[in-house]
Amino acid sequence: MIGYCPQPNLLFKNLSVEEHINYFAEIKGLPKAKRPQLISQAINWLGLQAQRGKPVGTLSGGNQRKVCVANALVGNPPIILLDEPSAGMDPEARRFMWTVVARIAENKSSAVVLTTHSMDEAEALSTKMGIMVKGGKFKCIGSS
Repeated sequence: MIGYCPQPNLLFKNLSVEEHINYFAEIKGLPKAKRPQLISQAINWLGLQAQRGKPVGTLSGGNQRKVCVANALVGNPPIILLDEPSAGMDPEARRFMWTVVARIAENKSSAVVLTTHSMDEAEALSTKMGIMVKGGKFKCIGSS
């Protein structure tokens, strides 16, 4: 029911991209018969086709981040929590990630909750924002 991408890349370095996403699909209880299609869909969404069979530990930091987001997206959960999804990415990869997140949000099949320190990212992707200060207290909630 929930797709979660934590801020640190929590990955099994020896698993391939495909094996990694399959592992998370299995944890989510996605039917075995549907997994290949759902895994391919997540790989395509994140532009990881060329990395599909490579061990995650050999990928760049930006591509490892994409695998973490793919793990969250596999199976189209109704709620997706993304903590700093573009952290550590170069500007081009960051824009690509923003496009992916915007496409998911526009699809309306999932609610996306995004946490970020980047106001550019928040303004580019959010319909509503909350600003938290001092230990998680909301200072304001609304539009940018």
